[in-house]
Amino acid sequence: MTIQRTTLIRPLAAVAMVTVSTFAALAQKAPVPTRVRGTIESVNGDTMQVKSRSGEEVKLHLASDVNVSGITKISLADIKPGSFVGATTVPGPDGSQNAVEVHVFPEDMRGTGEGSRPWDLKPNSSMTNATVAESVVGNDGHTLLVKYRDGEKKVFVADNTPVVTFVPGDKSDLKTGAKVIAFMKQLPDGSFEANRVSVGRDGLTPPM
Repeated sequence: MTIQRTTLIRPLAAVAMVTVSTFAALAQKAPVPTRVRGTIESVNGDTMQVKSRSGEEVKLHLASDVNVSGITKISLADIKPGSFVGATTVPGPDGSQNAVEVHVFPEDMRGTGEGSRPWDLKPNSSMTNATVAESVVGNDGHTLLVKYRDGEKKVFVADNTPVVTFVPGDKSDLKTGAKVIAFMKQLPDGSFEANRVSVGRDGLTPPM
């Protein structure tokens, strides 16, 4: 009986080790990128070549219904109570949330992506899309209390923090040399398709 149990245990242990190894390999796979930031190198029909900020060449197929918007500078003073904003923040040494950039959504984009989530602009950064409930002006910037469905957050926006907004755009804005952030998905054949592209106007680099 002891011999039979040992015989059974050994194959089961081997299967368990293979299963653990498989899960470990899956866990180590690099995540599929969902956005690329960089400079347009070329546009040929529905294909756009982008050189990413890390120097990689990324080839994107533009979806037939691709949404293109422009990004333009505005003033920190343009952020007012009631504005629906997106703020990329990083934690300060004291736990406060410091804005790396803020983008003010036009009224027809109110509610876009409402909530707070991890973001890939900088290490430990997060993106919060929310309504400004209060704006307190200080000596070196504004402190915003922003509220969203599941919570609220205080965000400090320094005077030199980039503040931008979206303006209407179209595919003609996708030109060589333009700075973009393109939101994309991977297709079954391994290629990438962009369904939304934000383009900096007048040489502006989208700060988000």
